[in-house]
Amino acid sequence: MYTINQERVLQDRITDLRPGEIFVFGSNLEGAHGGGAALLAYRKWGAVWGQGAGLQGQTYGIPTMHGGPEKIRPYVDEFIGFARLHPELKFLVTEIGCGIAGFTPEEIAPLFKAAVGMENICLPRRFWDVLSRNI
Repeated sequence: MYTINQERVLQDRITDLRPGEIFVFGSNLEGAHGGGAALLAYRKWGAVWGQGAGLQGQTYGIPTMHGGPEKIRPYVDEFIGFARLHPELKFLVTEIGCGIAGFTPEEIAPLFKAAVGMENICLPRRFWDVLSRNI
């Protein structure tokens, strides 16, 4: 059985980042960061207008507005691969897809199953709640 390190459970709101922390947010393919966590990423931490995916300043975008969970999965997999290559960074994943995109944690959290054992990826409590039922 896997024990969840409480330091990897995110609080509801991320308001500040330390050096080496990356704010992971839900985006759209066009990179129009006009609302929700995407707007915060754009205004505060260097998300690039016009870039929908990947590392941008002190942020990482995962497109969530173009289809269901199976359309989002490749971008989550790419993110997890990126995080695996950058253990020196700490990734703070917001509840991507669960705001403007309209998905539930039950639909999105399972996409992060491969991140469970990765100490540099922090997930929202509601994602952990879903994942812990299947760990």
